[in-house]
Amino acid sequence: MTTTQADIDREIRAGQSEGPREHQPRLDYPPYRSSVLRHPRLAPQPVDPEGVELWAPVFGDKDVAAAEADLTIQHAGEPQGARIVVAGRVVDGDGRPVAHQLVEIWQANAAGRYAHLRDQHPAPLDPNFTGQGRVLTDADGRYRFRTIQPGAYPWRNHVNAWRPAHIHFSLFGTDFTQRLVTQMYFPGDPLFDLDPIFQSVTDPAARQALVARYDHDLTLPEDSLGYRWDIVLTGSHRTPLDPEEIQ
Repeated sequence: MTTTQADIDREIRAGQSEGPREHQPRLDYPPYRSSVLRHPRLAPQPVDPEGVELWAPVFGDKDVAAAEADLTIQHAGEPQGARIVVAGRVVDGDGRPVAHQLVEIWQANAAGRYAHLRDQHPAPLDPNFTGQGRVLTDADGRYRFRTIQPGAYPWRNHVNAWRPAHIHFSLFGTDFTQRLVTQMYFPGDPLFDLDPIFQSVTDPAARQALVARYDHDLTLPEDSLGYRWDIVLTGSHRTPLDPEEIQ
């Protein structure tokens, strides 16, 4: 039986009405097809933290170059698309800055295609845009990236399914077990109501925490639009995580 957009819309509305509103995304959200198959079904098991740390990456100031925060200068030519600046702060639940936090991003190019072998949909690749960057937060928890506005792209969750434009964020603490992954969206996207991943965060206020805001002070004259997005790691106002990464 063919699944239509009307079917998905009904499932999204049903998913929003089931149970209490949650700050974090539902792990078994039926409109997001693969979450039903992939969400954890067993209780988490304790592991030896020292054993994990033997295999965890180690990051320091010397490992991250300043140029890695500018995704528009990583190749010989200039990437296609509108340039943007994305900046903000990483804070804890009490608003205290989280300093020296590794922040990584990855994203699709302006045509909505990732520089990844698994992305084979018919949109052009940009030889001057890989879509990956990283930076360390400063003493006040601030980060800043210069990049290209990503495009929306199709995915095969259901008929005529499109993901809103977004940037993936990864944050590391002091070891691999402290890694958090989430997505940042752009204001006013018409695809929000149709996207099961965005809607899997069933609390409307929590969903808005995933949306950056336009910031004219970050905007550079005749160069790039600016967006501000703060990340809260703990507390009732913490930033929702990517449902694919919650284990």
